[in-house]
Amino acid sequence: MSEQAPEELPEPGPPAAPQARVLGAVAAGGALGALARYGALVLWPTPHGGFPWTVFVVNVSGCALIGVLMVLTVERGRVTHPLVRPFLGVGVLGGFTTFSTYAADVSGLLVRQELVAAVAYMVATVLAALAAVWAGAAATRRLLDGGVRGVRGARDGDVREAHDGRDVRDGGVRGVRDEGRAG
Repeated sequence: MSEQAPEELPEPGPPAAPQARVLGAVAAGGALGALARYGALVLWPTPHGGFPWTVFVVNVSGCALIGVLMVLTVERGRVTHPLVRPFLGVGVLGGFTTFSTYAADVSGLLVRQELVAAVAYMVATVLAALAAVWAGAAATRRLLDGGVRGVRGARDGDVREAHDGRDVRDGGVRGVRDEGRAG
């Protein structure tokens, strides 16, 4: 296996933008994301002594959108403008999600001596956020792949079903993703 010289390796992700434009995109996106979060907290306030459901939903939904964005920009390269990730990822979604408020909410639950709720909130938020990133990414991949259903490894004439319902025999149609096929 030959190694490529560093100057021959492609840059990961979209091309870089000038720093001032990136900073402006992050700032504008952050303002929009923070306003959206604030709006959610105003529309669905946590009652005094209540469980912080709004912050939980904001963080989990923001993480799902981060999964979508990473597939579109980094993994599949469908969106290539150099300011999209700074604006949407760091700015909008960074301003929308709020792990500092999450930490303050956990602290508030602990101060009120609601240990079970505090631990449940800590664990549930982390697990749900990670699951949301995965689910957002998986759903985006599936949509980009044309929503292929019923695909099995096609060997020796196994019948597969394409997204339009046609039977597809091994080698019969190009472009149908074959996820179960081994080498």
